[in-house]
Amino acid sequence: MAVDFTEETINVGGCDLQLFKGGSGDPLLVLHGAGGNRGPLNYAQALAEHYTVYLPSHPGFGKSGRPDWIESVTDLASFYTWFQEEQGLEGVRCIGFSMGGWMAAEMAATCRHAFSKMMLVGAAGIKPSQGEIADIFIIAPAQVAGLSFHDPAQAPEYDEIYGGTPTPEQAALAERDREMAVRVCWKPYMHDPRLPLLLERVTVPTRVLWGRQDKLVPLECGEQYQQAIRGADLVVIDDCGHSPQIEKPQEFVAAALEFLA
Repeated sequence: MAVDFTEETINVGGCDLQLFKGGSGDPLLVLHGAGGNRGPLNYAQALAEHYTVYLPSHPGFGKSGRPDWIESVTDLASFYTWFQEEQGLEGVRCIGFSMGGWMAAEMAATCRHAFSKMMLVGAAGIKPSQGEIADIFIIAPAQVAGLSFHDPAQAPEYDEIYGGTPTPEQAALAERDREMAVRVCWKPYMHDPRLPLLLERVTVPTRVLWGRQDKLVPLECGEQYQQAIRGADLVVIDDCGHSPQIEKPQEFVAAALEFLA
């Protein structure tokens, strides 16, 4: 059964923030990746049957404002601790995808009351020692979409998300998202050299979840997150790429609900 989500604009620190919100129960903060906020997809609908899901568009992404002072993922993390204070969302459960996982990790490391539980999904933020994080800024968006999946045919919403020709408004928003992602993730590319050390401070229960065939952020990064965060576990979904919430939504939701409960 579909859960109705509202779309509203809230103001945090002078920045208008686009926020999707739906469901009931304890709050669950969901932080999207560098590709932007795709709204309440199937996985979010399923989570909203158990939690009140907060799905904001980060500053500079979607229809949110773009404050001049936000120039890095650590700036975004600082912004979201402000967001949490003003929305009464400190100490909540959190899921972060890709760049959003990196952001969540920074928040947990620097603000120890940010979350009660944290789930990092294909998170950027740590530089792999063997492979490399794919440079999504030197290839076309269509190529990034191709690299995000192990087998697009098994992703129920693939055609809905990536099929068809985008409207001029959709194309403009996608370009705006890409510009902001470059601004906050470019130097150093997709990682924070301090983060592995800072993660020693993290004490909240943490689950690291990865697609085994992730072609964007290699599984090695997930293993490093698990090693850096005390007590973290690592769940690997087979035959799955960088976006398990879209490619394998049932397995993803099952792993999320089991951990968040």
